[in-house]
Amino acid sequence: FHRGYYIRARAVDHCVQDFLHKTQSHPRTQIVSLGAGFDSLYFRLKDVGLLQHTVVCEVDFPVVASQKAALIKGTEELSALVGDTGGEALGAIAFSGKDYKLLGVDLSELSELEKALEEAGMDNEIPTLFLAEVVLTYLENSRSDALVQWAAECFSQGCFLLYEQVHPADPFGRVMQQHFSQLSSPLHSLVQYPDCQAQQRRFLEKGWTECSVMDMNEFFSCCIPEDEQQRVQVLEPFDEYEEWHLKCSHYFVLTASKGMEPPWTPLSSSMTAPDGDGPVRRTGSITAAACAAPSGTLGLRRYGHRSVLLKPNVILTTGGFGEQDGQHCRLRSFHVLVKQAGHWKGSCLKKENLDGRWGARLYHTLSCLSDSLALVVGGRTSPSSAGLGMLWLKFPETCSTSDPGDITVELVSLQPAAEPGALRWRHSTTEVTFKGENYLFLYGGRSAEEPVLGDWCFLHTPDLSCTVIPVEGAVPEHRHSHSACSWEGGVLIAGGLGAAEQPLGSVLFLRKHEDGFQWQTVETRPPLIPRYSHTAHVHDGKLLLVGGVWLYSSCVPGITIIDLETGLCSDYTINVEHLEWPLMLHNHSSVFLHDEKELLLIGGGGNCFSFGTHLNPEPVSLSLSSILTSH
Repeated sequence: FHRGYYIRARAVDHCVQDFLHKTQSHPRTQIVSLGAGFDSLYFRLKDVGLLQHTVVCEVDFPVVASQKAALIKGTEELSALVGDTGGEALGAIAFSGKDYKLLGVDLSELSELEKALEEAGMDNEIPTLFLAEVVLTYLENSRSDALVQWAAECFSQGCFLLYEQVHPADPFGRVMQQHFSQLSSPLHSLVQYPDCQAQQRRFLEKGWTECSVMDMNEFFSCCIPEDEQQRVQVLEPFDEYEEWHLKCSHYFVLTASKGMEPPWTPLSSSMTAPDGDGPVRRTGSITAAACAAPSGTLGLRRYGHRSVLLKPNVILTTGGFGEQDGQHCRLRSFHVLVKQAGHWKGSCLKKENLDGRWGARLYHTLSCLSDSLALVVGGRTSPSSAGLGMLWLKFPETCSTSDPGDITVELVSLQPAAEPGALRWRHSTTEVTFKGENYLFLYGGRSAEEPVLGDWCFLHTPDLSCTVIPVEGAVPEHRHSHSACSWEGGVLIAGGLGAAEQPLGSVLFLRKHEDGFQWQTVETRPPLIPRYSHTAHVHDGKLLLVGGVWLYSSCVPGITIIDLETGLCSDYTINVEHLEWPLMLHNHSSVFLHDEKELLLIGGGGNCFSFGTHLNPEPVSLSLSSILTSH
């Protein structure tokens, strides 16, 4: 939550201080804060001497204004800053100081607002900034539109600063809307103004001559200095990148002005947003179908887990954060799905020799290396703790014919020489072959000490020793939360989150040759939209990227197919009309059934800022037969 509230306060402070700086040559200026609540903006600005010639007028419901007035009068430090006149409340004026006015007015009653501002001594002819932080959206659109237009018409040198929500229709937006509806505070603006472009048109059509808008991802990248970005990124243990970027993509800051010379443009920047802005070219859509089952799938309400195909039609899922016994927690349970008679049946597994080394880990890797062994590498409990090590999972060779409830998994602790290099999470482990020997290529990720890693190691799978194999070519940018797939004896790496916490759009191939491996870049056309927290599979010379998080685009990632011979990159939406719940495709796992050309999506979701935690309730099936055939 800390970053989410930080970026809101930073955006408002940035724009307000820019207004004060640009108008400092004027003898008098004004700020009108609409729906101010218990905001401390005036006191912070006054304390640092930024209100030398500015009057701040705050407006909220009468009961809120009265409570705030009593709080100011009862607090010595606040009274000293505002210069309490000691007068009684008069009409709509709940508190009046030399440069501070507090008005109790219902914003939906525009005539009352205009009258109260006049009583408070507001001047329509001097530079005036209207500030509305998540306020107008609670008004009926006709009333908020009238207020926006009134401010443009009645103030000859007007500025407007708006901070609100956008993108109501995608999965995060649906959870966000549901949260406010449950509070009986629906977000009216989202219906008529669902994106930044619609909000910009709104202000221009209501009389404002200049208008700029950024979502909060763009604001963070373009308007916050790099050293401040780095300071924020190391303030506290942090591993909720998906939630941070999604929250920022669903809030925007807008500035508008009229009659200002020069025009007020606090959102202009010499920096440019990273690649990915603009509409996504869609080739088609794929229909999602829920794999509803009478029982056994509740254990798959989780994220940050891993799933692997043990045998045909047998899928093991381990770890993650999810729901257990009605509580949200890190999960210790294992889960298996078995396909019988065309239907998936699931159950939590019995575990033998369970010890403290399993913990309840997230963001590990899980690789099936034989008919009865899978290897777990890395993962974490808390992001402030050291990464976890390696474990073998032993399971019966005949589990494909078993009832899922009868399958057991035995944990075997390991302390191989390579273990220190495995103490990481959000990394990848991929099977490769070299000179007839099998290896796991361990790459990237992050640790408690390093926010992003770019090293690698070849784990010789019989003994899990780290083997030195020559690798040529330019070293790729450090990354975590990328995807990795085996292909032609080497590894395909796609996307990920880089050192600056920006998604990457590169596709890399660690190609095998006679004396070792070589890094090569796979050129895609059009360029791949940068993303992370996706999954990936290779089928018949095509790389399939599934879901993930990207920035600046108005839609969420679906399925991207990259032809590895031609580099042609095609994006498909996922049609969710048959699902009764939002499908969040990040922090999920996926399993591709090659013979059926079926993609099974398992789990996914996350903490949606202050709106609650969303967990995809059921596995989802996507039939890729038609689009793979067309390619």
